Amino acid sequence: MSLDEGNAMFSKEELMAFLTAGGEARERLFAAAREARRRAFGNRIFLYGFLYLSTHCRNDCTFCQYRRSNTAIDRYRKRLDEMLEAGGRLAADGVHLLDLTLGEDPYFVEPAGFHRLLELVSALKETTGLPVMVSPGVLGPDQLRALRRAGADWYACYQETHDRALFGRLRIEQDYDCRMRTRRDAAEAGLLAEDGLLTGAGETVEALAESILSMSRERLGQVRAMSYVPHESTFPSSAGETLEARREHELLGIAAMRLTMPDRLIPASLDVDGLEGLRMRLRAGANVVTSIVPSGCGLAGVASRDLDIENERRSVAAVVEELERCGLAPASADDYKAWVAARQTR
Repeated sequence: MSLDEGNAMFSKEELMAFLTAGGEARERLFAAAREARRRAFGNRIFLYGFLYLSTHCRNDCTFCQYRRSNTAIDRYRKRLDEMLEAGGRLAADGVHLLDLTLGEDPYFVEPAGFHRLLELVSALKETTGLPVMVSPGVLGPDQLRALRRAGADWYACYQETHDRALFGRLRIEQDYDCRMRTRRDAAEAGLLAEDGLLTGAGETVEALAESILSMSRERLGQVRAMSYVPHESTFPSSAGETLEARREHELLGIAAMRLTMPDRLIPASLDVDGLEGLRMRLRAGANVVTSIVPSGCGLAGVASRDLDIENERRSVAAVVEELERCGLAPASADDYKAWVAARQTR
């Protein structure tokens, strides 16, 4: 496999070699990914604040504890004033973006209630001045245009895998092509789009390589790989027993994404392993830290509902300390807004 500087065009076979690298080859891969990040972004890392609006969902995804058929969990919908308070705290803490996350809750995403989501997006944008990302699931073109008019900058809609058979097992009763099309419609509406892959959920190395190649052909500003975290109500992970083994596909996937798409944003989420897992994701080439929660005001996360929230180890201050240990630094708010503005004009 070639890791030549500036080479961002790889075959499926080369990506499969990246995704199975071990020992010294793995370290060379991670070093090449970090160098690709440095060339594109310097040592600047972007910080995303996490706002989880609702755990209600109309879907029945087999990997998600919040799926429709799970009646054993308590669910919530946050009020507008709660979200604005948390958003204000995150802005004061110094995040660069507000990541407004929710299940596909009919209360917010069906036409009769969509005005509620638009009102929240507009209020967050007006009160904080920060870019806003929204992940409300599959929407129609008119809804996407309305989100953009309300002030949203980003639309996230994860495919989880570009293997149609595996998609059908993960997102049962959902339309593969519809999710793909919705991201294209979002880009046409002027929103920056994000796709994401779920690793450790039964994917093969070949399917992961094909998924990364498929993502590289989309109009995406941000791409991610995130490890599947099993719960009592979901299926077991296909990954190994140790933490390193369980995260292998995610970390190698991050590195492969960085080399294949060097100018895209690639997150390292605190929602899976908390602060302890941040360093290994940064070493693999990530340049965004996501799932930062408001100081003194924890909101439950997607994968790990309580991880590092109460002890404030998912705060901006804790993340900045970890970045400094890695020889990295948080970007400025102006840096991030300039990057978003430049990407939106492409």
